[in-house]
Amino acid sequence: MTNRRVWFTPRALRLHAVILVVVPAFMALCVWQLERALAGNTLSWAYVFEWPLFAGYAVYMWWRFVHEVPEGSPAPAAPTEATDGSPASPRPPQEAAQPDAGTPVATAEDAELAAYNRYLAQLADKDRAARHGRRH
Repeated sequence: MTNRRVWFTPRALRLHAVILVVVPAFMALCVWQLERALAGNTLSWAYVFEWPLFAGYAVYMWWRFVHEVPEGSPAPAAPTEATDGSPASPRPPQEAAQPDAGTPVATAEDAELAAYNRYLAQLADKDRAARHGRRH
């Protein structure tokens, strides 16, 4: 079930206002281009199909922006159910563990990724050294 509060935040209300202006404007522009295309302007046929695509993209972005967590605000905690069916306390997000030099690598894919990261670090060191040498 979605959190209904996301629809009524000040940010969401501003986004609703924008989409209520943008989509009808894009549809009006589509109708205008259709009239021009029917009057003989062949270039307008491209716009007849573009304006609805722009409106669709605007709706897609509106949906994404309404449901995303703005940068700098805490992520909403999603409650989980305990085994007895009662709501459990939310679990804190787990941070991705970065293996250090002393940690053994678990899989072949991890080993390959670690080797690739070492290679990239060596390239970056060489690039820094080359740039530092050219300046002096």
